[in-house]
Amino acid sequence: MRFLLLCILLASGSMTSVYGQQPKAITNSIGMKLVLIHTGSFTMGSPVGEVGRDEKEQQHEVTISESFYLGVFEVTQEEYEKVIGSNPSMFKDVRNPVETVSWDDAVACCEKLSQVAEEKAEGRRYRLPTEAEWEYGCRASSTTAYSFGDSMELLEDYAWMGQEFTGKTHQVGEKKANKWRLHDMHGNVWEWCQEAHPDFPTYRVFRGGSWTSINIFCRSAFRRANVPTWRSHNIGFRVAMSLPAQQPKPEHPSSK
Repeated sequence: MRFLLLCILLASGSMTSVYGQQPKAITNSIGMKLVLIHTGSFTMGSPVGEVGRDEKEQQHEVTISESFYLGVFEVTQEEYEKVIGSNPSMFKDVRNPVETVSWDDAVACCEKLSQVAEEKAEGRRYRLPTEAEWEYGCRASSTTAYSFGDSMELLEDYAWMGQEFTGKTHQVGEKKANKWRLHDMHGNVWEWCQEAHPDFPTYRVFRGGSWTSINIFCRSAFRRANVPTWRSHNIGFRVAMSLPAQQPKPEHPSSK
């Protein structure tokens, strides 16, 4: 049966379309899992009336014009140490997110990961996600306060949060993922993004809330910022990866 199917594929010229498709998820050479995020448009920001809304979260339409990969999990201490050679985290555990890393540290890790021989051979370029990419991935097609809806009662199913005086970071992936298979987009550790804050050009934005945050700080639209040298035991990062130049752009599922 398998031989017959192979003959049919060869005869029809459809071998490339079956076996040459862009993978939806990959595991890189250091064991980091990433999922493909397709192009699309979404409404960035929050509607008037959303609980906890900041006046600077004005809604506007954004188009993600290039597909990219995004880490399924926040960068773990094990992954960070494989790349950098040291672990700055306060709460030591190989599967916990790395924390106490500055924006500069996160950028340096992405750059060094891009130079790992196996990654370089594949043409993979790692970086921090843009703020729009981060929110697009966090929302995962949702338009609500959180990726799963507006209910604060459900937040604990998806996020480590609200533990400022009694808690710590937790192993990645223990809470539910959003619809695009991304874990810990709400809570655990804040995540650095590429850009400067629009009102504070010397600051860099971070997103998602952390284990110390109250619920409204974990909203999809919420942002904070600090200087790029700032470090804290509740801030880490998630990598993005641009599609290798030699690979064809994947077809969006909605166009099939």
